[in-house]
Amino acid sequence: MRIDASIRRRLWRHHLLFLALFGLTIGLLAWLSLRYPVQTDWSAGQRNTLSEASQTLLAGMDGPIRVTAYARDNPALRDAIRRLAGRYQRHKPDLSLAFLNPDLLPDRVRELGITLDGALYVEYRGRGERVQRPGEQTMTHALQRLSRGRERVVQFLTGHGERKPDGIANHDLGNFGRELEKIGIQPHSLDLAKEPKIPAGTAALVIASPQTPLPAAAIQTVLNYVEQGGNLLWLLEPNDPSNLQPLATALGVTALPGVVVDPDAPRLGLSQPAFIPIADYGPHPITVLLRSATLLLQTAALEIKPPSGWKAALLLESPSQSWTETGAVDGSIRFDPDTTERSGLLTVGVALSRARSEAEQRLVVIGDGDFLSNTYLGNGANLELGLNILNWLTQDDALIAMPARAAPDPNLNLSDRTLALLAGLFLIGLPATFLISGWLIRFYRRRR
Repeated sequence: MRIDASIRRRLWRHHLLFLALFGLTIGLLAWLSLRYPVQTDWSAGQRNTLSEASQTLLAGMDGPIRVTAYARDNPALRDAIRRLAGRYQRHKPDLSLAFLNPDLLPDRVRELGITLDGALYVEYRGRGERVQRPGEQTMTHALQRLSRGRERVVQFLTGHGERKPDGIANHDLGNFGRELEKIGIQPHSLDLAKEPKIPAGTAALVIASPQTPLPAAAIQTVLNYVEQGGNLLWLLEPNDPSNLQPLATALGVTALPGVVVDPDAPRLGLSQPAFIPIADYGPHPITVLLRSATLLLQTAALEIKPPSGWKAALLLESPSQSWTETGAVDGSIRFDPDTTERSGLLTVGVALSRARSEAEQRLVVIGDGDFLSNTYLGNGANLELGLNILNWLTQDDALIAMPARAAPDPNLNLSDRTLALLAGLFLIGLPATFLISGWLIRFYRRRR
């Protein structure tokens, strides 16, 4: 085919038209990507995406959020803060981020108590919280506290050998108390011998495993509190010595004799059968987002027959192979059907609620207090469960505990030999392959 000048001009026009259309297509795609951004997270555990807990919290926050980052002109640090804020902005566009150099504002930094480069100050509805070490957990905890509007006060009953919310002993709840403070719940100790009434404004009362009988006056005070609509967390124990049978009767709760045991516990790496892993939860706001097992120790099984007007919801249930062991749990154990022992799926945690004129009254009864103790708080979902219980009791259903996210294996360790092989492949092997293939293509074309 002979190509003359007119054909050349036509081909040139076609070429220009193709370039114009191609450029227009690229421009439209770029405009669409800015107007309708699409992002995917392929990281392990979706750790670069906000958790469901954070998304739920943001959905319930009306009004703008202002975040001020006190960070020096460090590009890496500021980019990390932008990425963190961007994850929140994708779910709440009215969250704004501004940067200030702390060296230029020493008085303001001192006033806010900021001591670390890169700390954040989060403002919402006229209140502010500082975040010293930015991350999703610390950021969401700050937003939780701001969204409450006011701090909730939870009273922990003391004076009868209960677990202390500020105690440092293994059986105490000091670590749990500090975690409550992080999300805006203030744990206070209440001794009814010194203060005969439960203070007004108490969001919830916690009875954490008393070791001595409560006097009749204290029991009546607790009963009056429940009757008047107070929220309660009761951490029972096997062979409970608290003398709180009137409270159990009022709630329709019966602790079955014995300790719940799981014969498969040793095979799961647990030291004794009295350790009960709870992996299946009831369909309740407290447990719906729990993704890992809770570990209970020396647990009492519960039988629930809620009184008229109360609704009961299952929270925790023991494994199907468990039973209530009434004898010693050391050594060889077996289920004895000829005794009062019960086997199968046993209720070890329940939530009770009833409608009130002001707000729904809520109670939680758990057959174990060890899972929140300083020794066992870090096991599985123990902390998440405890925080969820207190959030639900204080009427903050949306403020659920947020699990930490981490890469399953963020480090890649290679031997020197492997590194040398990779370097040879990418620095020598691949370039040589391209050069040889190019030379062969040129050689065969010239022979045609």
